Amino acid sequence: MLVKRSVTSSLAKALTGIVILSVLSTGLALTTVAGSLRDAEAVNIAGSLRMQSYRLAYELANPSHQLNRYLTQYQNTLEAPSLHKLDHAYVPEDVRQQYITLRHSWQTLEQQILAGQTEHYQHNVASHVAQIDQFVLALQRYSERKLTVVAVISVMGYIAIIGLVLFCIRFMRRQVVAPLKQLVHASRYMQQRDFNHPPLDVSSPNELGVLSQTFTAMSSELAKLYQSLEQKVQEKTERLQQANRTLEVLYRCSQALGTGKLDQQAFEKVLRIVRSSEQLQCIRLNVQDSLSEWQIGSGEPLPDLPWHSQTIMQESKPRGSLSWQHQGQAPHPHLMQSVSNMLSRGMHFNRAQKQHMQFLLMEERATIARELHDSLAQALTFLRIQLTLLKRTLAGNPEQANEIINNFDQALAEAYRQLRHLLSTFRLTVQDADLNIALQQVLEPLRLLTQAEIQLDCRIASQALNAQQQVHALQIVREAVLNAIKHADAKKIVIHCEVLETGDNCITITDDGSGIESLDEPEGHYGLTIMSERAARLGGKLQIQRISQHGTQVCLRFPC
Repeated sequence: MLVKRSVTSSLAKALTGIVILSVLSTGLALTTVAGSLRDAEAVNIAGSLRMQSYRLAYELANPSHQLNRYLTQYQNTLEAPSLHKLDHAYVPEDVRQQYITLRHSWQTLEQQILAGQTEHYQHNVASHVAQIDQFVLALQRYSERKLTVVAVISVMGYIAIIGLVLFCIRFMRRQVVAPLKQLVHASRYMQQRDFNHPPLDVSSPNELGVLSQTFTAMSSELAKLYQSLEQKVQEKTERLQQANRTLEVLYRCSQALGTGKLDQQAFEKVLRIVRSSEQLQCIRLNVQDSLSEWQIGSGEPLPDLPWHSQTIMQESKPRGSLSWQHQGQAPHPHLMQSVSNMLSRGMHFNRAQKQHMQFLLMEERATIARELHDSLAQALTFLRIQLTLLKRTLAGNPEQANEIINNFDQALAEAYRQLRHLLSTFRLTVQDADLNIALQQVLEPLRLLTQAEIQLDCRIASQALNAQQQVHALQIVREAVLNAIKHADAKKIVIHCEVLETGDNCITITDDGSGIESLDEPEGHYGLTIMSERAARLGGKLQIQRISQHGTQVCLRFPC
């Protein structure tokens, strides 16, 4: 059947009319808007003439060498391109007349200024500014008229477009919607596996008539193919169910191995999932390490059933095997291969986790060693020296022995206080702490140890450092301040924290004490060394130098 009156061509004509109306209305609106592009500039320039007029009046009252420059600037503003376009014929007469009057008024005032008649300009400047105001108002109304024209054009275009749209809707309901309803009704019959649907209107001279005729022919063909398709669908469904079950088992196994800690319980859970899903009698996992072999399983094996196994490979080397027994249907080989690969990766991550935990343990021990040096090691070293002196002087000089005992008692009390502080520090976290607050907390107990003034100026954002960076930075500041208190006899200590233009963090500790003599530490002292190690762990540099004759500056720079 041939198409005599195409629906698409009819709709195309209507849509073409809509497009033409849209283009015309939009084009006229855009043309009007394009003529208003520099209206705001013209209003601004015209408004600036008021300020320049009063500035000239001020310059005339207070003579200076800038008068000629201001006159030139005023003339350039008055002759600006955005104002010159007002000379066109399409510009309203009142706007052009206002602009011409303003220019003539300025020419008169300019001649008076150049002739030295400053008092006459001072007297007429207010009326000249009033003319500028009238000109600005005229420009504003001209711009508003343009917007009104745009609105009228848009409304007329919308009305015409709505009319065409209503015509298209009526045409669609008669030529498209009614035949489509018949097709939908017939398709519902076919959806219910009934191919004897009500007859369709095949006499329409458009595409839907051809579609109805084709639909009728297709329904008869589908009735013949339905029987064969049902059988094929059933076969595909069984395969998809098997694949879905395999994916579900693999997903549950990945969840079991995706826990935070991979241990024997995680591997046992995987074996239980596979055994329950595939209805296996028994399943075992044999893992061969370099020095030992371990085995886990699920279910009780039967001596009569044969064993099936799958080798577990890792980096092209056998690392174990997965063995199972089954009484019914054998598990899918792809599933068992995937489970073996998953267990192989799990064993790899299990070893990696152990190595990582060992590394964390070693790092934590090194951290504790550094913290003990910063607190208890120095105090205990002092106690050891005092104890040696006590042993030598007890018999010969009792008064000196008593003094040493008092020093011993004070040092022991200080060591006990530092121990309590250290234990409290280990229990705290600085993950979310503000650096400024953390520094205040570190400096607060140090202020009790000295009469020196300790100032803090922290300009580093609270989220700039992570927990590890913050701990190292705090300990470096604490050690530097303690050194200034104990060894430099400082009167003023300043801590300054900022972010440099390069993006690096910079922490500076400056004191006005006696100044450091040498960077070589005495035997048995490691404070400066540990400070340098902390700076290296931050990826930065630690610089310690003497300032002029007195004082020391410790500068820590490290990247964000």
